[in-house]
Amino acid sequence: MEAGEEPLLLAELKPGRPHQFDWKSSCETWSVAFSPDGSWFAWSQGHCIVKLIPWPLEEQFIPKGFEAKSRSSKNDTKGRGSPKEKTLDCGQIVWGLAFSPWPSPPSRKLWARHHPQVPDVSCLILATGLNDGQIKIWEVQTGLLLLNLSGHQDVVRDLSFTPSGSLILVSASRDKTLRIWDLNKHGKQIQVLSGHLQWVYCCSISPDCSMLCSAAGEKSVFLWSMRSYTLIRKLEGHQSSVVSCDFSPDSALLVTASYDTNVIMWDPYTGERLRSLHHTQLNPPMDDSDVHISSLRSVCFSPEGLYLATVADDRLLRIWALELKTPIAFAPMTNGLCCTFFPHGGVIATGTRDGHVQFWTAPRVLSSLKHLCRKALRSFLTTYQVLALPIPKKMKEFLTYRTF
Repeated sequence: MEAGEEPLLLAELKPGRPHQFDWKSSCETWSVAFSPDGSWFAWSQGHCIVKLIPWPLEEQFIPKGFEAKSRSSKNDTKGRGSPKEKTLDCGQIVWGLAFSPWPSPPSRKLWARHHPQVPDVSCLILATGLNDGQIKIWEVQTGLLLLNLSGHQDVVRDLSFTPSGSLILVSASRDKTLRIWDLNKHGKQIQVLSGHLQWVYCCSISPDCSMLCSAAGEKSVFLWSMRSYTLIRKLEGHQSSVVSCDFSPDSALLVTASYDTNVIMWDPYTGERLRSLHHTQLNPPMDDSDVHISSLRSVCFSPEGLYLATVADDRLLRIWALELKTPIAFAPMTNGLCCTFFPHGGVIATGTRDGHVQFWTAPRVLSSLKHLCRKALRSFLTTYQVLALPIPKKMKEFLTYRTF
């Protein structure tokens, strides 16, 4: 889609379930994820099953004219033969999903040394967070179970790998803790982060690997150092439970979504609240029976960092441009729970309470040179370092996203 157009539904996948299942029980798609290279899509389709689907989708799922747009030259099968769809039976309801980045060469060697049964090749991994507090680690290419991580005492709600490829995994749980695991050391638990008083819903690691954000059923958001695993600060501003968070691709911005119907955009380095995006209903109900109709479920940044997508209980997927206070596009979706952008842009995937996955067109824009320069600089400069530069004030405001 071009900027300003409404998202179009590209495809919808529905799980086929044997008749013995109770269709209404544990059928939710709590999590959807694309692998960082865009070659796989993972979908927790309810009833303990995760589907691993090669991307792009087979042509029969996508309307004519869209196939080429969703393909990427990086999506070649790298000479390993055509990858096949896989079904992972996790034995428990699956709440969280995370793909590892392609491991760096040192990680590959370490991984091969600890796991001689795994070939010494790029090993893409999928982590699944389960209802009983276990985390299962799978090799994507083969569908083999590699590790079982134990430690959490309740549902593992969310998972996040460090983007650097170091195979450090963070898990967020209803036991009110976050745990850090090193998959290079047989999945050793290296840290437990405590401090939340409610279930932890979401964890997100900044792309520069310096910060970890965690959101629990509380009004404040915790920001942790990924170097010392200590609390940096609490971000206060929401009026109700915060349920989702995401960093911008340059790590300069953090967005948090709450049941209070707002997304807040923060500067994670200073803790400043830069702006709020309020979700107003398009067609308000006749009575106030449904007070939480606009409760937010999920928020995510687009890969170039110019757009946000949000899913709310008012049956809408919204797309926001970074510098505007109202959505630029809407799409009707019922019972939405989660959303994520395709890593090369152009597509948004959403998951629903019915166990369905929908793929929507997303804005395709050519980033301005200004934004590309800002993104490049902010990938290695903190807000304080930018403010210390001997450059004009207006340039500092632009580089620190203060021009809204």
